[in-house]
Order: sequence, then structure tokens, then C-alpha cells
Amino acid sequence: MATKLVLITFAICRLLITVGLTMDPADLLRLMVDGQLSVDPSDVETASKDFGLMSRAEPLAVMHPASEEEVARLVRAAYSSAKGFSVSARGHGHSINGQAQARNGVVVEMSGGNRVGSGKPAAGRSETVGRVVSEKGLYMDAWGGELWIEVLTATLEYGLAPKSWTDYLYLSVGGTLSNAGISGQAFNHGPQISNVLELDVVTGKGELLTCSEQRNSELFHAVLGGLGQFGIITRARIALEPAPKRVRWIRVLYSNFSAFTKDQEYLISLHGQPSSQKFDYVEGFVIVDEGLINNWRSSFFSPSNPVKISSIDSNGNGGALYCLEITKNYDDSTADTIDQEIEALLEKLDFVPTSVFTTDLPYVDFLDRVHKAELKLRSKGLWDVPHPWLNLFVPKSRIADFDEGVFKGILGNKTSGPVLIYPMNKNKWDQRSSVVTPDEDVFYLVALLRSALDSGDETHTLEYLTDQNRRIFKFCDEAGIKIKQYLPHYTTQQEWMDHFGDKWPQFYQRKMEFDPRRILATGQRIFAGPSSVSIAGHDQL
Repeated sequence: MATKLVLITFAICRLLITVGLTMDPADLLRLMVDGQLSVDPSDVETASKDFGLMSRAEPLAVMHPASEEEVARLVRAAYSSAKGFSVSARGHGHSINGQAQARNGVVVEMSGGNRVGSGKPAAGRSETVGRVVSEKGLYMDAWGGELWIEVLTATLEYGLAPKSWTDYLYLSVGGTLSNAGISGQAFNHGPQISNVLELDVVTGKGELLTCSEQRNSELFHAVLGGLGQFGIITRARIALEPAPKRVRWIRVLYSNFSAFTKDQEYLISLHGQPSSQKFDYVEGFVIVDEGLINNWRSSFFSPSNPVKISSIDSNGNGGALYCLEITKNYDDSTADTIDQEIEALLEKLDFVPTSVFTTDLPYVDFLDRVHKAELKLRSKGLWDVPHPWLNLFVPKSRIADFDEGVFKGILGNKTSGPVLIYPMNKNKWDQRSSVVTPDEDVFYLVALLRSALDSGDETHTLEYLTDQNRRIFKFCDEAGIKIKQYLPHYTTQQEWMDHFGDKWPQFYQRKMEFDPRRILATGQRIFAGPSSVSIAGHDQL
């Protein structure tokens, strides 16, 4: 206990000296003693790193909030301090490049345990926040730090589920909504940010506001895909639909890239058709390494009958194959017709005839498929390694050029992780949000999800993979392929201005309105750190 008090006293002194904190030290001490604000070395160490393991930034303290009011109180303290200090919300720590870190600031650990509101109404916000599922309204209210696997578990109890997902469910609600949240359902339902009805947000001024399309709409659209720059999401009202019982999961292979993309684009064009006349999920991946198709993300293919690239004629395609991954959801009422519906859709596709691989599983098992791969990697010590991931949106008109230059060129015949590729419909994305996408009706996600491994193979090292990422950027720039980064990472404001393009003036104006002292999410490196100004010019909160 004595050691803890010494650490607490030291942290308070650092805050007072470093940022000119005007908050009463007794209030800060109360937060620390109650356990909400921690200087425990293990907490600080965890908050100093992320899934990417490529950057480290140590905060002064870590908050474990019990309510949204505590988050607001912390941000108000930062906003009112003479020098300011950064505050970053951290979900499950799955960022790649330190986006949720707060050097010499405070990291708010949003995940872990259920939080509730104070129950006291406040101007511009709802009365309470917590886990609420409305069967009549077809929505769920979730705490911003809740994981999507927890959302799924809670909603399935009512026979409901969200419409749009990410491939990996151990991500926080607030984290994915601050980016977009995409998976194979996005062609039909749009990203997760297109399936949110309402938010509670703590702005950079420490205000607690409820926002939606009808209420505080500018904040609502700013926060969705806003990279944490305008507020911390403490509650999200997520749209739901009846949950299917089972999934027919199908993979087919292509040796011709043009046929592969033509079929993917055809399948996502069916988004307006009845459910019986379209697939529910459309993704795909590139196979340049034979081991990946048999080992990645699931035990989909039988170990006794592995798929071998060499067994399929690539027609001089540079040794690359392309796998289309599709699913059809069903329940008892459609079980009798599912085979005919799938057959009718497959007969219109131009895949290698002998390459149809099918499995059938419960809906929840399909959605949680990546977690099984995580457990395998953890058991082999291959999870907690650097992840120089690269996620790009590529315009449809240039995807063939990207294939030639990257898949068949820069990547070579080895990669230490999956390479996803699938198209999405731009009209499913709300252009009022902060996200930027290519200026075409259809664009592709290309996700190079590599791990840096100490395997003795130079092509698996962090240095090699990060250089490969630079080569991909250089190729796109020289070829005039107007890509946009998803989960973007830049180091200069000019690069960010180029990224946002025509949206930059609006993005900047929103920042000045909702976080004028640049307190929030400084790990994104979009704006300079907190400004040092007198609090006399600020609203008294």
C-alpha cells in the first residue's frame, strides 16, 4: 500500500507540473485511490503498446472508467488545464501504429467489465448508458468499450444480431466505429458505421452529448469514421436483424484474376435483390503461398485432403491463385431451399470447376472463425509479434493494375499472412461520415495482414515487410493508382491533408469545433499535441 501511495503521489506531481493541471489534487487522488486512475506499472506498460508492436508511447496514467461521467470528468480536466494533456481511448488494443497511445497523457481503457451511466439526465444526452437490447426497436445499446463478441452473445439471447461485422470479433464497438468496421457483409449492409442509430459521445471539451442523424448530427457524422478526433464513444445504438441459425460457407478457386474480379463484382451488384437471390457475405483472398490456404483463419479444408496450388492449372498466371469466399445464411424455414439457391448462384460464376469446397456450421461459429486461428497462433507463440499490416482501398478501375504490380510482382511467392481482396459498393457508405474512399462506385479492400516472424527467412522480417509496404506505396504513386488507406497511418499533416482531400476543410473545422485544444487521440498524429492556452477563453465546464 505504501508503494502504491508513493506512485500515486508521484503521478499527481507529474500531472501538476507537466500540464499545469487545474483539477483539485484531492479529486485526482480520489480517482486514483478508487482505482479508476491507475499508475500501476503493468497498466502503464499495456497501454504503452498495441497489437502492431511497432511503436511504444508511455502514458502518465491509465483510467479504468466505471461510467461515462468519469470519462467526461477526465477530459474536462484536460481541457481546463493550463498546458493541456492528451487523452486517448483504448479498446482491445488492436491498433497497429500506436493510434490509441497517449505519450505523457492518459489512456482510457474502455474494454473490460460493464459500465453504466449515472442515471442523471444531462443537457443533450440520454439518461443512461448500458447494455440494452430492444426486440421491438431492433437495436442494442452497447458501451463503447464492449467487444463485438459480447454484443453478439447478448443479442443472440433474443434471436437477433447486428447486420454488419468485422472478420475478428474481439474488437471494441467504439474502436471499429471510429474507423468504419468492414467485412463481407459490407457490400449489402454497408460498413458498421452505416448501421448505427445513435451515439453518446464525450467531446474534446468534456461535454457528454447524445447524437444521431436528427440530433447533434454534425457530431454524429464526424465521430463515425473520425479516428477518435472528435470524441470518445461511450454508447452506441446498433441496428439489429433476426439472426440466422446456420451458414453454408463456400470457397471456390480462380486462376484468372479477371474472372475472379468479374464474379466478385457481379455478386455485390445483387445487393438489392431478395435474400434468396444473393449471397450474404462476399470476400476473397490471394494465394501466393501454398501453406496459407490450408492454415489460415480456420480448419476449412480437411488436413487429410489439403488444397495444393500446383494441382490447379494457373495458365501462366504467375503462380497466384484467387479464392472467392461466400456464404449463405439459413434457418429452419429455408433449409429445404438453400441448396437450390446456392446452385443457381454458383452456375453463373466462372471458377475452376473442380475447386468447390463447402462446409456447414452454426452462425456464431462462422462469425467467430478468426478467434479459433488466434488461439492456434497464441499456442505457438506467433500472435504477440509485430504486425506491419497494410489496408488499402483500391478503385475498381485500377484493381487489375494492382494485381500485376503487387500480387504478381512485389509480393513474390511468399507472404507471412493472408492477403484479402473484396469489392464494396460506395452507395452503402454515408458520405457525411469522416471516412474517405476512392471516387468510384465500386472499390476494393486489399488487406495485407502479415506478421513479422523470427523464422530465419528474410522475407518474414519486420524490415523486409515494412520496406515491401513502402514499395507498394511507391508503385501506386508512380502508376497513378489513387488508393486510400483504411486504418490510415501518416506522420505529417500534409500527408493527412492529401489523404482526406476535399474532406480536409470539413475535417479540420470539425476538429476546431469539438476538440479545439487537440486533446483527443494524439496517437493518430493528425494534429499537433494539446495547445497551451489560458482557460479564461474556454467555456467553464
